[in-house]
Amino acid sequence: MRSFPADLSRAQQEWSVTYRQLAERPGRTELRRRLYRLSARLFFHPYWQQRRPSPTAWQELRDLGRSGRVVSERRQQ
Repeated sequence: MRSFPADLSRAQQEWSVTYRQLAERPGRTELRRRLYRLSARLFFHPYWQQRRPSPTAWQELRDLGRSGRVVSERRQQ
Protein backbone atom coordinates (compact mmCIF):
# COMPACT_ATOMS: atom_id res chain seq x y z
CA MET A 1 0.00 0.00 0.00
CA ARG A 2 1.12 3.53 -0.77
CA SER A 3 2.25 5.97 1.84
CA PHE A 4 0.17 9.16 1.68
CA PRO A 5 0.96 12.42 3.50
CA ALA A 6 -0.82 12.67 6.84
CA ASP A 7 -2.82 15.76 5.89
CA LEU A 8 -4.05 14.09 2.69
CA SER A 9 -5.07 10.96 4.59
CA ARG A 10 -6.84 13.05 7.23
CA ALA A 11 -8.72 15.02 4.55
CA GLN A 12 -9.88 11.77 2.96
CA GLN A 13 -11.06 10.46 6.30
CA GLU A 14 -12.95 13.70 6.97
CA TRP A 15 -14.47 13.44 3.47
CA SER A 16 -15.70 9.91 4.21
CA VAL A 17 -17.23 10.93 7.53
CA THR A 18 -18.92 13.96 5.98
CA TYR A 19 -20.24 11.86 3.10
CA ARG A 20 -21.80 9.36 5.52
CA GLN A 21 -23.35 12.19 7.54
CA LEU A 22 -24.82 13.70 4.39
CA ALA A 23 -26.23 10.30 3.37
CA GLU A 24 -27.96 10.04 6.75
CA ARG A 25 -29.27 13.62 6.65
CA PRO A 26 -29.69 14.65 2.99
CA GLY A 27 -30.23 18.27 2.12
CA ARG A 28 -27.90 19.69 4.79
CA THR A 29 -26.26 22.68 3.13
CA GLU A 30 -23.37 22.89 5.59
CA LEU A 31 -22.46 19.25 4.95
CA ARG A 32 -22.59 19.71 1.16
CA ARG A 33 -20.34 22.76 1.42
CA ARG A 34 -17.88 20.89 3.62
CA LEU A 35 -17.85 18.00 1.16
CA TYR A 36 -17.07 20.39 -1.72
CA ARG A 37 -14.23 22.01 0.23
CA LEU A 38 -12.75 18.65 1.19
CA SER A 39 -13.05 17.40 -2.40
CA ALA A 40 -11.10 20.40 -3.65
CA ARG A 41 -8.47 19.92 -0.93
CA LEU A 42 -8.06 16.26 -1.95
CA PHE A 43 -7.98 16.86 -5.69
CA PHE A 44 -5.57 19.81 -5.62
CA HIS A 45 -3.26 18.53 -2.87
CA PRO A 46 0.46 19.08 -3.62
CA TYR A 47 1.03 15.31 -3.41
CA TRP A 48 -0.70 14.93 -6.77
CA GLN A 49 1.58 17.53 -8.39
CA GLN A 50 4.53 15.18 -8.00
CA ARG A 51 2.77 12.23 -9.58
CA ARG A 52 -0.37 11.88 -11.62
CA PRO A 53 -3.08 10.09 -9.60
CA SER A 54 -3.98 6.70 -10.99
CA PRO A 55 -7.36 5.10 -10.36
CA THR A 56 -5.55 2.65 -8.07
CA ALA A 57 -4.05 5.48 -6.02
CA TRP A 58 -7.48 7.10 -5.60
CA GLN A 59 -8.95 3.78 -4.52
CA GLU A 60 -6.19 3.20 -1.96
CA LEU A 61 -6.75 6.69 -0.55
CA ARG A 62 -10.52 6.14 -0.36
CA ASP A 63 -10.01 2.77 1.34
CA LEU A 64 -7.66 4.39 3.83
CA GLY A 65 -10.28 7.07 4.58
CA ARG A 66 -13.02 4.51 5.08
CA SER A 67 -10.99 2.22 7.28
CA GLY A 68 -10.22 4.86 9.88
CA ARG A 69 -6.53 3.87 9.94
CA VAL A 70 -5.54 7.51 10.18
CA VAL A 71 -7.31 7.88 13.51
CA SER A 72 -5.78 4.71 14.91
CA GLU A 73 -2.30 5.73 13.72
CA ARG A 74 -2.65 9.14 15.38
CA ARG A 75 -3.67 7.54 18.67
CA GLN A 76 -0.56 5.36 18.69
CA GLN A 77 1.81 8.32 18.26
